Amino acid sequence: MEKEFEILEHTADIGIIAYGRDIREAFAGAAKGMFSLITEPEDIEEVESRDIELTATDRENLLVEWLNELIYLFDTENLIFKRFEIARLSETQLNATCHGEKAESSRHTIKMGIKAATYHTLKVEKNDGVRIQVLFDV
Repeated sequence: MEKEFEILEHTADIGIIAYGRDIREAFAGAAKGMFSLITEPEDIEEVESRDIELTATDRENLLVEWLNELIYLFDTENLIFKRFEIARLSETQLNATCHGEKAESSRHTIKMGIKAATYHTLKVEKNDGVRIQVLFDV
């Protein structure tokens, strides 16, 4: 896959469109895209990892829960991630390991704060690969 994500400009918020050959790759791309809005991914070192297990009612809810869990870890533990290994992803469950580190003001410029992933214009589309569109409340 050539590009993992692109930034989606929106009137009041900001979003991303993530791409993948399969749903796991697209969920990982959505997380990478979100963290690229927060800070520069190339400044993040993989010195810490965190396992995440989530359950939701459907794939769209699972996507929002996934991104909001990552926002929660940033807000509460100052964790920023750059690589995402999604071991299991079904319609309702996700198991992943996220790799990154604690944000440090001396090395990481925080470009913007993200409050939450939203359901507004949320899309998970499968054609030749998977395309995810998500907006964030900033």
